[in-house]
Amino acid sequence: MGLEIERKFLVTTDDAWRRGEGILYRQGYLSVDRERTVRVRVAGHNAFLTVKGINKGAVRAEYEYPLPLADARDMLDTLCLRPLIEKHRYRIEYHGMTWEVDVFLGDNAGLVVAEIELEDPRQPFDRPPWVGAEVTGDPRFYNANLVANPYTRWRPPAAPGSDPA
Repeated sequence: MGLEIERKFLVTTDDAWRRGEGILYRQGYLSVDRERTVRVRVAGHNAFLTVKGINKGAVRAEYEYPLPLADARDMLDTLCLRPLIEKHRYRIEYHGMTWEVDVFLGDNAGLVVAEIELEDPRQPFDRPPWVGAEVTGDPRFYNANLVANPYTRWRPPAAPGSDPA
């Protein structure tokens, strides 16, 4: 079985990691069931179909298969739930580990997250200075959930002592 062990963090600044050109990702979901997601992704000139299981902390089952680019684009345009997830992905090496920083576009503009894939959930790693709060277990930040509840629609938290009404 394929496993993904991934930790996700908010990014606090954009100056330390934004080097070079990110790769444009377009992805859509055929299924966003709580128990499983099925995603179509175009990353540059490559396309994939990915099936993921339910999150158990930072671990979940993952299976990924290459798709013909034309088929993937057609599925994104005709079959996937809206809105599509669009983002620029930057790959950054930091202390021997690869971080992926996603700068979201469209309905999720303003959201910037960093992810690191690990061999083991307890594997130690150094956090770059531009990495902020961890959001690994927060379902709001799952790409599949950003379809139904895009970042631009999130309500800002109420200020302490304010009337939320």
